[in-house]
Amino acid sequence: MSTTTDAATPTPGVSLTHRQIMTILSGLLLGMFLAALDQMIVASAMKTIADQLHGQTLQAWATTSYLITATITTPLYGKLSDIYGRKPMYLAAISLFLVGSLLSGIATSMYELAAFRAVQGLGAGGLMSLAFAIMADIISPRERSKYSAYFMAVFGSASVLGPVIGGVFAGLSSFLGVTGWRWVFLVNVPIALLALFVVARVLNIPHQRVNHRIDFGGAIALTVGLVPLLIVAEQGREWGWASATSIAMYVIGVLGLVAFVWVENRMGDEALLPIRMFRNHTFSLGNTINFVLGVGMFGGMVSIPLYLQIVKGVTPTTAGLMLLPMTFGIMSATAIAGKVTSKTGRYKVFPIIGAGLMAIALFLLSTIGTDTPSW
Repeated sequence: MSTTTDAATPTPGVSLTHRQIMTILSGLLLGMFLAALDQMIVASAMKTIADQLHGQTLQAWATTSYLITATITTPLYGKLSDIYGRKPMYLAAISLFLVGSLLSGIATSMYELAAFRAVQGLGAGGLMSLAFAIMADIISPRERSKYSAYFMAVFGSASVLGPVIGGVFAGLSSFLGVTGWRWVFLVNVPIALLALFVVARVLNIPHQRVNHRIDFGGAIALTVGLVPLLIVAEQGREWGWASATSIAMYVIGVLGLVAFVWVENRMGDEALLPIRMFRNHTFSLGNTINFVLGVGMFGGMVSIPLYLQIVKGVTPTTAGLMLLPMTFGIMSATAIAGKVTSKTGRYKVFPIIGAGLMAIALFLLSTIGTDTPSW
């Protein structure tokens, strides 16, 4: 992804003051707060939402549809912003997130909610990736670590506030005449409107167009590969894992993934996920670890609030509060690892320790039952 011509990139004699940078960052931080908050706020409210929409067995789709569209669109935003500029694409991302939030807040079924969450994901894919791209455009490499602290603070705040706010809204029968759980999504609307206003006013940096081929084929192939596999994961127990329908989903999914690899090879460096990157041992190993740990992390984020509410019988608000140790652990580990890495330049030990701790934690969580003490 190429950067635009601006203060931090190589236009002689051009620079931004700290105040100008902070003015621009204010809009970016609002967008990042939206994306970070939404990852956590839904978890503690999902049982209430699924009960209200009569779709407890479908609740996973409200999470996975968001993650699929966000994942697929993240690299597309980078290429499109190189062509059309950071500002219009960031405004488009906020607008899509705003529309998706509003629609999710008025959903009448779990199928509708899953579809509207997918729209949210279309916007979320650009909120974080473009925020970091714009930061790289306007801030020199030497100064970026200083300003990255603001992003970490926003992400940490959203991670702490999300489960609590989600639990509080889910625990309310109504708020301002609207069913409580709907505010889990509607709370994004005023924040998104403010972000739109701020970004439209302050994000004025020069843009130098860089043409790219957009890998729409890869995005479609990846969707075809993932969605059938998710469908059979959701419905396989009801259909039968070896039924004709399940086998058809397996075949379509595998063909989609094979097509994705083929398309990525054809696209070369313009691919959504350039295959050549996997020839780098560090990249391959790091992403394999991230994939495995991501399964455990997101599985825990979704499952633990459901366990607390369904099995232990706690309220959504209490379930949100009981997620705080996890968010504090994430924030503390991130801060410590970042500080030590910046001072020593060594990072290998942290993925090893992190993977080990998560393996132990997930094993212990697999042993819990109806009589497990809350502590």
